[in-house]
Amino acid sequence: MASPRFLVGIDLGTTNTVVAYCEITHNLQHSPVTLFDIDQLIGAGEVVRKPLLPSFRYHPAEGQIAAADLTLPWEAQPVSGDMSNIIIGEWARELGAKVEGRQVSSAKSWLSHQGVDRHSDILPWAGASDVEKVSPVIASASYLNHIRQAWNYRHPSNKLEDQEVVVTVPASFDETARQLTLEAAKLAGLSNILLLEEPQAVCYDWYAHHQDMASDKLKNLPLILVCDVGGGTTDLSLIQAQYQNEALSLDRIGVGEHLMLGGDNLDLALAHLAEQRFSQSKKLNASSLTKLIQQTRAAKEQLLSGDAPEEIKITMLGSGSKLLGGTKSIGLTKQEVHQIALDGFFPLTEFTATPDKRRSAVVEFGLPYVADPAVSKHVAEFITQHQQVSRAALNSNDLTAIDDEQPAIPVGLLLNGGVFNSELVTERITSLLGNWRGSSVTVLDNPHPDLSVALGAVAYAKARRGAQLKIGGGAARSYFLHLQEKNKIGRALCLLAKGTDEGNEIRLTGRRFALTLGEPVRFNLLTSTHDSIVGSEAIKNGSISAIDPDLFSPLPPYISTLDSQGVELQANQKERVEVQLACQLTEVGTLKMECVSVEDENQRWQLEFEVRNQQAEEREAEDLHPRLGECQELVTRLYSGNKKSADTKAIKTLNKDLEKRLGKREEWDFATLRKLFDTFSQGKKRRRRSEQHEKNWLRLSGYCLRPGFGDPTDSWRIEQTWSLYQQGIQFKNHQGYSDWWVFWRRVSGGLNQDQQETILADIAKYLHPGAMKNPKSAQAAQDMGYEAMVRLSASLENLDVEDKTLLASWFLSKAMTQSQFAQAHWWALGRLSSRTPLYGSQHNVIPREQAEQWLPKLLEQDWSKEMMIGFAAVMMCRKTGDRQFDISDDYRQKVIEKLKSSKVPDSWLMMVENVQALTQSDSKRLFGDTLPSGLSIISS
Repeated sequence: MASPRFLVGIDLGTTNTVVAYCEITHNLQHSPVTLFDIDQLIGAGEVVRKPLLPSFRYHPAEGQIAAADLTLPWEAQPVSGDMSNIIIGEWARELGAKVEGRQVSSAKSWLSHQGVDRHSDILPWAGASDVEKVSPVIASASYLNHIRQAWNYRHPSNKLEDQEVVVTVPASFDETARQLTLEAAKLAGLSNILLLEEPQAVCYDWYAHHQDMASDKLKNLPLILVCDVGGGTTDLSLIQAQYQNEALSLDRIGVGEHLMLGGDNLDLALAHLAEQRFSQSKKLNASSLTKLIQQTRAAKEQLLSGDAPEEIKITMLGSGSKLLGGTKSIGLTKQEVHQIALDGFFPLTEFTATPDKRRSAVVEFGLPYVADPAVSKHVAEFITQHQQVSRAALNSNDLTAIDDEQPAIPVGLLLNGGVFNSELVTERITSLLGNWRGSSVTVLDNPHPDLSVALGAVAYAKARRGAQLKIGGGAARSYFLHLQEKNKIGRALCLLAKGTDEGNEIRLTGRRFALTLGEPVRFNLLTSTHDSIVGSEAIKNGSISAIDPDLFSPLPPYISTLDSQGVELQANQKERVEVQLACQLTEVGTLKMECVSVEDENQRWQLEFEVRNQQAEEREAEDLHPRLGECQELVTRLYSGNKKSADTKAIKTLNKDLEKRLGKREEWDFATLRKLFDTFSQGKKRRRRSEQHEKNWLRLSGYCLRPGFGDPTDSWRIEQTWSLYQQGIQFKNHQGYSDWWVFWRRVSGGLNQDQQETILADIAKYLHPGAMKNPKSAQAAQDMGYEAMVRLSASLENLDVEDKTLLASWFLSKAMTQSQFAQAHWWALGRLSSRTPLYGSQHNVIPREQAEQWLPKLLEQDWSKEMMIGFAAVMMCRKTGDRQFDISDDYRQKVIEKLKSSKVPDSWLMMVENVQALTQSDSKRLFGDTLPSGLSIISS
């Protein structure tokens, strides 16, 4: 790799992407930092260079735009996995305001959204049916790839991949979001980048512009709040200014939690206001609302600017032939926008006012925005969480010292984000902090809030080379190992304390772990941005703290199957190795965790995040049943290699014997279930010993592994179990096949799409409506356990929407014309067309337009005679809060009226009227089993 000639900073923003750079010179401190103007399309065949690249993609329809009109100065090369002929930048943003369902926006927010698979093709979220989609990772990579190609076109001898590149991320980004950002950069050809927190970048930029007078300006500002309200997130950090021997030092001493609250929320609020005026009581569909948001975003930017007009007209061109009853225009006034921005997002609240978290988060276009949009309350909560370090910082300066009764409020304020282009908004938040403090707060100058993050990234790159002051702070949060305890929530062992410097490896020498090679190992991690957990005791590496759920957040666990690293093991031989944990904050800003052999320090196993199937909430430490060991011994004996120990009588009473020891199986807790499954799994080769052995193995092991996920090592369990599918069953009769299909239905949540498609390919011929018309195939379907196959097929949530839609149409047709298996067919229709999946990605739900075609047929039926028809209708109409999936208000009202006149549980009505969780009985009705005790599902 050639030596870099330039330092490059990239602000990969939610709304705009900005690039800045400087040449690496001998006098680097004074090397000027310049914005890189990015070539982009602003119209058909029209390319200009602009400092802002709007972070939008547009996916044209076939034939909509001529290939010649998409020509850039370079020959475009999409990233691996992306499509060609997409539009990125200003023209993509403008087209999205005119054409529905073809624009990708807020990819950065999706990158940090834990409720979806960020590698799945889900964007544009409100995409039209014929629009090809991409993942949040690919979308983010495409912006970086566009920048790389634009840069390389302008600097052919100094390619971007050979320069020193810094990409900024929100300080609140968790480890997964940071890793995904690195992955996106690698896809874009930038495999060697550094990550920098955005609030720090803002601070670096301020210092770079005030180096000569920074010491004087900060002399009496020992505590500075950096408030960065971006397009998708609000990012909060505390910076302490100190002086040692008259030399200024800056340290980041506090970082806020992830807040999905920003300019997007204001755009959405304005869009809702405009929607009411356009359509009165009728709601726009998700695609139309997306189009409207693009216009309200542009209107907001103009109306919050310094020379804003009094009013801006917004025009809805509509869609299709009627264009919403003809083209309509409404006005948004400057006063209205200021009122919503000031009173809705920056109200003058008391310091003791906290965000309203009782309401569920607002879900629009699949993104879980925070429930309370008042930035003021979130700032108050953040400062309250960091009172200890804030008080210490203020009391380090005689002029800002406070007594114990006063809250510790920052005396300096550094603002960033387009919303602060408005003087009114800036004055409001300044007044807010002044009111809390009881005296004025100093606002540090930031003349270019849209550009400072990219400029600051370059300043940081300079600081790394010693050309300007480097901000200290180290790790933004503390990382803990969750030490589980019997009957208790457990304790937290600090692996890496907040403030630990980059590259500084922390080894927990006082604690060792004995691990078995070739089997999965799991470490549950917690994180906290707080300075102390118990009393005033500060968090330190190796310290142990009690766990307060309000102060800790769970991370995806670190999980790995450690290989033997060249050591050959004999069959069934297990090698155990004693290790210590080593952790460090890497230079790129991510957590690195390794198991280090006690005997050989060079023998290391790096652990990786397990990000698949994270729908399960972090559970408290489970208490293993005191008689579990007896049960495991019984199962081991009945499925051992010794045929003499396989007691014929005992295998018949196995289920009863287990319940005698453990209680009713519905009450077996999650840990007990998984421990039992592992025991059954060891005897899977002996399940074919007799028909009773096979029946009990399928019924009990499937019950213990349901729903196929929930424990981080379940993916390993499923991997070991899938090999059984090709082997099939030994005793091929109706009951045997039924047990076989029920087993795979129960664990289907752990199967990937390919595995589910394999199952569907094998059973589809028995499910096809034509199969029942032929007596021979109809009998074969009966013999193969037809009803169990129906329920299994409806439980395969990872199938393509087209497959699910076809299956649902088959079952609806059968339910309407055949009395046999009617309940199973209605159940399957409800499961397939449910608005909220159990484990599948939300984007893979059958479109509401399709569900609305089926609903009239359900409404014609007598739900009193067959309750399952009503339940299927409830699943089709279950409210999610996301208008992309929710059925129209007209149909919702019809279903509500029919439910009220039918004898159905009250919970059904509540699920249609409000965003509501399933009750235990409804969960069992929908999924065929209760969920394991202690396992709760987070809706995506």
